[in-house]
Amino acid sequence: MDWVERVGNLRQWAQNGVRAPHKPLLMLYALGSFQRDPLGSMRYSEIEHELSELLEDYGPTRRTSPSYPFHHLVSDGVWEVRTDSGAGSPGTGVRVLRESGARGQLAGGLRAALSHDPELLGQLAQMLLDRHFPPSVHPDLTAAVGLDLETVDGARGAAGPASRRRRAAELRRDVLVAYEYRCAFCGFDGAIGRVPVGLEAAHVRWWAFQGPDDLANCLCLCSLHHKLFDRGVLGLDPGRRITVSREFVGRSPAARRQVLDLTGRELTGPQHGSARVAPAHITWHTAQVFRGEPRMAEGRAAPVQRSGTP
Repeated sequence: MDWVERVGNLRQWAQNGVRAPHKPLLMLYALGSFQRDPLGSMRYSEIEHELSELLEDYGPTRRTSPSYPFHHLVSDGVWEVRTDSGAGSPGTGVRVLRESGARGQLAGGLRAALSHDPELLGQLAQMLLDRHFPPSVHPDLTAAVGLDLETVDGARGAAGPASRRRRAAELRRDVLVAYEYRCAFCGFDGAIGRVPVGLEAAHVRWWAFQGPDDLANCLCLCSLHHKLFDRGVLGLDPGRRITVSREFVGRSPAARRQVLDLTGRELTGPQHGSARVAPAHITWHTAQVFRGEPRMAEGRAAPVQRSGTP
């Protein structure tokens, strides 16, 4: 059984780049649980709250019950569910999952493979992260599901082919040159000697969702604003001005200066002759990543409402 291929081909609802990482999130959560307790199972009523938080924090902007991946992941052959009455999932109903004592765990064959090959866990986890989430959120997400990949050799070996890593390095260089080694949001331009530090090439439409590796899909952002952009705190409007989510809360002077005061600000760069971010990628980010509605910039008219289509 090729478990890497099976986990990599989880059946998901997908259309026009719409994010549906519900099964991958449950798989990551289950891998974290297995790492801590290989023999344990997870009662739905006891993990429902944590799964809901994962979907809210790392899932799409639309709300979805954790009962759906808990039930439907069974059909992929990597997950099994039992109730107090025996094997088999009782369905997607929240009430029936709670009252039946439904418990889920990785499929028996997968558990045996993980026990036989300790590196497999890291390979599966890293593949799920790479295929469904941007690198900037990987540390936060692994912590949220209780995965320790620092001690797993398979994760280090699954970071992608050498050609992909070389292309990422080349893209970062091209993006930094286009934006003249400055964060497009705040203008940060730190360096140690001749080496830029804290500046990254940020995809607008994520690479995991067919986002191209070119300047029309990238921004040069500092580490802070890159993460906030990938978490949906920051975005762009059709005029390429910075948007800030109304859901963001920050009361300190630093939060106002580094986030809230960005509302409505024009991007810094790119330099003349370099490709600007394409409208289609901005539309995707607004629909699939940006959280809630944008704040209104002081002294400006009401912001454009988010689009309902990717």
